Amino acid sequence: MSTHLKPGDWIIALAGISLVAGLFSTLWGTAAGTTLIIRSGGKVVAQADLARNHDFEIAGPLGITVVSVENRRVRVARDPSPRQYCVKQGWLSHAGEAALCLPNQVSVELAGAIKRYDSLSY
Repeated sequence: MSTHLKPGDWIIALAGISLVAGLFSTLWGTAAGTTLIIRSGGKVVAQADLARNHDFEIAGPLGITVVSVENRRVRVARDPSPRQYCVKQGWLSHAGEAALCLPNQVSVELAGAIKRYDSLSY
């Protein structure tokens, strides 16, 4: 019995790899966010198109949260929350991504035509 792969085996292996790569890019694609939605205390306080660079200052119970839009990406630049989790989240650029500044009750979300697939989508 031969343990070497035959040409037909290689074709099947390459077809399988191509199928997995195609499904991966389709299901977990990187759809860009188009709209920024900022909430404070559960209410929408600002919406903006990501095409324009801008800084937002959002008031919360602990103080001011600064949200920066730059090159179609968004980040929480400054926040008075003690652990700085939303600042450490970094740049958001895909639809469905969010940063939550819970002690200050501020959230930043990117909306777009297609949200990315994640564990919450399941």
